[in-house]
Amino acid sequence: MLRHLHRWPGLLAALLVLVLAFSGAALSLYPALERLAVPQAESTLTVADLAARVASAHPGLEQIRRAPSGRVVAWWFEGGKPGAAVIDPATGADIGSPDPLPGSRFLTDLHRELFADDTGRLVAAAGAALMLALSISGVWLVARRMGGWNRWFARTRGPFAGRLHVELARFAVGGLILSSVTALWMTASMFSLVPDVAAEPAPALATANLPRLAYDQIPALAHTPADALKELSLPSSDDPTDTFKLTTEGGVALIDPGTGGMLSSATPGFFEKATEIMIMLHTGQGAPVLGLLLGLMALSVPALALTGAQQWLAGLRSTRRIRRNARADAAETVVLVASEGGTTWGFARTLHNGLTAAGQKVHTGPLATFDPARYAHARRFLILAATYGEGEAPTAAKGVLERIAALKSAPTAPVAVLGFGDRSFPHFCAFAESLRAAATQIGWAELLPMATVDRQSAQDFARWSRDLGAALSLPLDLKHLPERPKTSSLTLISRRDYGAEVQAPTSILRFAVPQPTLWQRLTGQGLARFEAGDLIGVLPKGSDLPRFYSLASSAQDGFLEICVRRHPGGLCSGQLTDLRPGETIEGFVRLNPAFRPHKGRKPVILIGAGTGVGPLAGFLRANRRHRPMHLYFGARAPQSDLLYDAELRDWQAAGQLAKLTTAFSRHGPKTYLQDALRADAAELARLIGSGAQIMVCGGREMAASVRDALAEILVPIGQTPATLKAEGRYAEDVY
Repeated sequence: MLRHLHRWPGLLAALLVLVLAFSGAALSLYPALERLAVPQAESTLTVADLAARVASAHPGLEQIRRAPSGRVVAWWFEGGKPGAAVIDPATGADIGSPDPLPGSRFLTDLHRELFADDTGRLVAAAGAALMLALSISGVWLVARRMGGWNRWFARTRGPFAGRLHVELARFAVGGLILSSVTALWMTASMFSLVPDVAAEPAPALATANLPRLAYDQIPALAHTPADALKELSLPSSDDPTDTFKLTTEGGVALIDPGTGGMLSSATPGFFEKATEIMIMLHTGQGAPVLGLLLGLMALSVPALALTGAQQWLAGLRSTRRIRRNARADAAETVVLVASEGGTTWGFARTLHNGLTAAGQKVHTGPLATFDPARYAHARRFLILAATYGEGEAPTAAKGVLERIAALKSAPTAPVAVLGFGDRSFPHFCAFAESLRAAATQIGWAELLPMATVDRQSAQDFARWSRDLGAALSLPLDLKHLPERPKTSSLTLISRRDYGAEVQAPTSILRFAVPQPTLWQRLTGQGLARFEAGDLIGVLPKGSDLPRFYSLASSAQDGFLEICVRRHPGGLCSGQLTDLRPGETIEGFVRLNPAFRPHKGRKPVILIGAGTGVGPLAGFLRANRRHRPMHLYFGARAPQSDLLYDAELRDWQAAGQLAKLTTAFSRHGPKTYLQDALRADAAELARLIGSGAQIMVCGGREMAASVRDALAEILVPIGQTPATLKAEGRYAEDVY
């Protein structure tokens, strides 16, 4: 429901909201420009002083008004002709025309009423209401995506468009809610839906036939600071009983020009004050810094619209390719999908098509939409769940575990959970296991025991489909064909070879980056954006199953670089290490934001062996601000496979690498990374105690040995790798 409340107002009112956002952002500049354009009154200036100065320059003075920006405008009638001008408070002299700044009237009419008078005001108010609905629903969706309110400011992850959408929302949502609420209040006030009776003093007449006192002899004028003035109307020379009318922030008063006494007064009521505050908060009049900040937040709306539309289209593409998708409230079988990279959706389509062909009414959709009330006729739930990073939920499925745990009763239809992952990782299918545990906790009956699919194995999936068919008394034996991901052609421009002497041929391969299109630049698709530590999926010839390699460069470097070790019988590694400059491969980028140095100046301890040094070298290459980075590099021998040997020396000389420690298993005294770490135990404990981040990249066995060594090193400072990981200060990229 929240997603629909967020999505459809955004799609239906996109143009209107964009017009209001752009015009509002432009108007936010005017309070600051107006304040800069006019001289400000000195702090000791009183209304009496100001009136005397203006009257001296303009004997026929009739009225003075002061705007929240400090802009003073006077009106007079002199020599039979009316006049008006912006006034210098220091002299009372004219300094410019009282006309609005260029463009402000046009923008105001566009923003306030869309050039359509009252009808336009109502349409603009509808736009504000839609913006309010978008903002409030967006707040809840961001909290759910981040895993709860206590993680509102946690680090985002996932595709670039989604991360940018969340970052912009977290920055702008408060201002957008404020602008929407104040706009609705102002419209309600305009149409008298909010009491807005202006304070007016009781009518009063001045004492006739008395000469006028000087301005400084009238207490109310002499004791009121000029910066508190809103308006001063002078008594008419043709009416001996006319009075001064003084309007300030505190109210309105009628003053006898002959005696200086206050004849009557009125103070603003609650609604009048509230409306003034709403106008100030909405326009920035009297608060130019706030106005500029709100304008900046309004400028985020186009980017929010673009990234939101991109996410919607991506989700639409996933579900649109599912043919004969039954309505959620009519389906017998409900298939729910949690996928990070999109490959799990391919299995879901195969399952959907197989069940549909067997005569089932099947609804397939994202797990994020799970709500038992939507599935009135469901007889079974099938959850296909991938695991992300360190056993976490895919980005789109954040918060689902909490929603399952919060159910007052378990769904009556049983559930089967199928996990997707890579068994080489320590948290294989951990999110799927968490789903199974949450279902068990609330008493949700199992249709089948939880099963897993390792590395997109068609055989694992077929085996599970047969078990599912047996449970449903259906002839299911599903053959899944991997879907070929959308790739870019990458041309090899250079290579460096290592490791032949130790029978471990390894190459550093550098590819040219294709020029991204404008749409790719805006949405972060294709190869428009990537950083060291992200992954490149390479499709070997004759296969649609990608192999992933960690990137040793970023898009800012202007090339894409990976380190590849040739494995006996390895299809992809063999093809890659056989490449010659000018030849091409097909690949795509998968972001990996969980494996990046945090922002800031805290030290970073980089630990890698063999090709695992690739992303670590990328971090060093990007360390142009000379953040303290310490590299522990394990290899067989310095003469054969010390990757990036020349660059490491250059980076150390340039201050990008603070310290290099090597461990060689086939040269000199036989040492491994864990030995080098233990030798530096005191220094490492000091660095980690001061807030250092640890990043480990390489094989699983190496990572396990490093973890054990660090566990010993951390004992004196009361830390463990697990506690550092919970703090976000220990990250692994292992294979």
